[in-house]
Amino acid sequence: MSARTFVLELDQPGYPPQLADTPDPPKRLYGVGDPSLLAPGLAIVGARKATPYGLRATRLFASWAAGVELAVISGAAIGCDGEAHRAAIDAGGTTIAVLGCGADVDYPRRSAGILAHMRQHTAVLSELPFGTPPARWAFVRRNRIIAGLSRALLVVEAGLPSGTFSTADAALDAGRDVFVVPGSIFSPESRGSNRLMSQGAVPVTDVSELANALGMSGTRAIHSSVQIECDSVARALAADPQRPDDLARALGIDIVSAARTLGRLEASGAIVRYPDGRYGVG
Repeated sequence: MSARTFVLELDQPGYPPQLADTPDPPKRLYGVGDPSLLAPGLAIVGARKATPYGLRATRLFASWAAGVELAVISGAAIGCDGEAHRAAIDAGGTTIAVLGCGADVDYPRRSAGILAHMRQHTAVLSELPFGTPPARWAFVRRNRIIAGLSRALLVVEAGLPSGTFSTADAALDAGRDVFVVPGSIFSPESRGSNRLMSQGAVPVTDVSELANALGMSGTRAIHSSVQIECDSVARALAADPQRPDDLARALGIDIVSAARTLGRLEASGAIVRYPDGRYGVG
């Protein structure tokens, strides 16, 4: 599938209805990828200078969202945003990026690989015309699009000051629920997250709480045949940590099924992802 550009006009067919029904929808959306994937998803945002705690929390919730076929929406920034996209991709799910530059521009440069994947397989969006360079003001403006495309916003980690506050404000203006992952009172990177809780954001500490809050608790039930596959994968990883492609070959399953199963198991805490890309138990 080759990446393709598209332009969606407000009040025209194809424009995301959940975004149109917000206080300040962009008159035009420029994108690269598949516009049919712009269904209401879960916006996940967090600190650029993410801690291991923040990255792990991001991966937990993004993997869960991908596993229940809920698109992960973020801003492709380094840190938590990029980790949210990567986790969704690794779990075989859908992830959408909204940029503060043209949808065909790689920014930040470190996200070029993720953006290339999304342009090919999901979608990258912006309200700015193609080729527009990044601008500071545009990143604040794009946060309302991230919030508007979602059914809810999850802040996984944020310091003070933090751009996540503008995303949270936009989510509230659009009538979206705002959830936050609590952090240590001793961590500067969690001061913003904890401040959001004091202002009324709903704390979530595991995927079951988020699923219940979103009315999706039933989606966590796994069919017996899928459970058998999960058990087989867990046993294989207990014996030998592996990357998704190696695991797929070893078990004779396709890479998409392997990635989805790994996402489910990681979200449940049964397995972990090592820094070298392999998955294992504990």
